[in-house]
Amino acid sequence: MMLFNRRTALKLGLATGATLAASRAASALVEVNVSGGNFQPLPIAIPDFASSDPAFGQEIAGIVRNNLQRSGLFLPLDPASLPIQVGDVAATPDFNSWRQINVDALVMGQVERGGQIQSSVRVWDTQQAAQVVGKQYSTDPNSSRRVAHIISDAIYESLAGGSGYFDTRVVYVSESGPKANRVKRLAIMDQDGANSQYLTEGRTLALTPRFSPNNDLVTYMNFDDGNPQVYLLQLSTGQQRRLGSFGAMTFAPRFSPDGGRIAFSVEASGATNIYSIAVAGGQPTQLTSGGAIDTGPSYSPDGSRIIFESDRGGSPQLYMMAAGGGQAQRISFGEGSYSTPVWAPKGDLIAFTRQSGGQFSIGIMNPDGSGERLLYTSFHAEGPSWAPNGRVIMFFQDPGGNDGPRLKSVDIWGRNVLTIPTETFASDPAWSGLRA
Repeated sequence: MMLFNRRTALKLGLATGATLAASRAASALVEVNVSGGNFQPLPIAIPDFASSDPAFGQEIAGIVRNNLQRSGLFLPLDPASLPIQVGDVAATPDFNSWRQINVDALVMGQVERGGQIQSSVRVWDTQQAAQVVGKQYSTDPNSSRRVAHIISDAIYESLAGGSGYFDTRVVYVSESGPKANRVKRLAIMDQDGANSQYLTEGRTLALTPRFSPNNDLVTYMNFDDGNPQVYLLQLSTGQQRRLGSFGAMTFAPRFSPDGGRIAFSVEASGATNIYSIAVAGGQPTQLTSGGAIDTGPSYSPDGSRIIFESDRGGSPQLYMMAAGGGQAQRISFGEGSYSTPVWAPKGDLIAFTRQSGGQFSIGIMNPDGSGERLLYTSFHAEGPSWAPNGRVIMFFQDPGGNDGPRLKSVDIWGRNVLTIPTETFASDPAWSGLRA
């Protein structure tokens, strides 16, 4: 295969000091050289998509541009400045004209509405005068934004390696009303903040939603009848049920990577310990014991280990244990306290919240506790959740005062901090996997 090489090193900042793994370079049509301190987004041209409905073609191309720009890895050019205003997906581009305006990648698309939305896209390497990708997609007529996200993922994967994360959703806690008496209900939206809808009515307090691996179940803590318990909500049917009643309070649920079990915390007799239970129900298995507060369990992607938060050493720190319980090993040793650990989808990193010196930070570390890096620090930042490609983290940040929390995202290099638009104040996001 021909590799895409810029006249100068292409710096997408996807790692530090080296090219991406050789296994990816062998299969992708882009060779990404890395220089963390000299990062420059890739200039990319995306004319409006051809369509019998020009406004529709313009809309879809605009969503694709926004997705790629928000990733921080691409620099879409102003469409008004391009040599052509509407792309021709069937034609071979005049590469010289694109090179003259320093375009490294070019996207041509076409989209039509009918019984289904039909789309086709081609991505070109202007320096090598070669096609990088050519694909066709279709979605139901009510999913016009989704086809733009699917196209964005194809472009991201072909040029940046790995999978994209645009055709995903985020479940979160929507907060409305006065600060002293907020209504907190579950809501779901596309990763860019569009298509938001409520999942619970707000009659009872709902917190800490988490997706199942198949994206159809959400587990969360529900304060129904004033007794906090873990619930399951099926998105495809709207049905929900209580997982069980196992003590004064059950909370902090999270699915195992195969979706068959849920780990959660149980508060009883002054102690908080971690249990797991089959999604279908039954008798829970106790994984920790003692008088400490053990909470926030998160499975490793292979299901063999659990990272969790515990104050057994005197302050909240991160500990690792086998998925079946047993001896735990402390892995956090920085200043302050650590909480809300969550394993990255590839298993290579753990995200967490660290509180020190009156500030909150979102950070990452290796699973053995080494290589700790803080990505974002503010008065109050908490609750990281990984994009399915393991390159972006979403969390919530509360400025204090009369304002409320907002959702934000940051990449794993501490760059490209974004605020995610929501209709209300929002907290505790959980990112889905890519949709099937």
